[in-house]
Amino acid sequence: MTMPSCPVFILLLQVLLLLLGRIHCENEEEKIKMEVTHLPSVCTQKSKRGDLVNAHYDGYLAKDLSKFYCSRSEKDGHPKWFVLGVGQVIKGLDIALMDMCPGEKRKVIIPPSLAYGETGYDKIPPNATLMFEIELLGISKGPRSLEAFLQIDLDNDKFLSKDEISHYLTEEFKKDGKQRDPSMHGRILTDIFQKNDHDSDGLISVREYNVYRHDEL
Repeated sequence: MTMPSCPVFILLLQVLLLLLGRIHCENEEEKIKMEVTHLPSVCTQKSKRGDLVNAHYDGYLAKDLSKFYCSRSEKDGHPKWFVLGVGQVIKGLDIALMDMCPGEKRKVIIPPSLAYGETGYDKIPPNATLMFEIELLGISKGPRSLEAFLQIDLDNDKFLSKDEISHYLTEEFKKDGKQRDPSMHGRILTDIFQKNDHDSDGLISVREYNVYRHDEL
């Protein structure tokens, strides 16, 4: 039996690695139990990796349904804006929020391996299975693309100021026409800078902004 030539062998190896990666991803999705509790009659857009999404999610310990987080409570939080699929939330939520319509609601059960694992976190004990009630409120253009960066960077200095991001949020909010608590704008702006302004200089640089490390930036 003859071995395939080197280029052919490398190609076969690359295909095998891609298939293994896909199988790994599918296996992770299978670990999460999902139930759609509300599906809008009209859905013109579905969430995907890299989108900026706005979501409510209430978290419970699956073993006794004790609540450890509520985004609807002024004390504990507010609707969260984050980039989907890049690790800004636990992996289980990244997976559970994929392919959702604005207005859709889901109930999901996430195993420890896709949550806080063996260490736990704050009110969450080690090896805890979690249950979340999720409502996707909105989907916006992913903020980590070159197109979005240039759109936000009004003075073209390759830094995003609070004024520039505030202006961007105002324009995005106008598009969906929904009524929001006036204080939400400020809370979201604060949340964005807390998560992205790593050197605390009041500006989000190209490096801080660009999760995907696009060469164009």
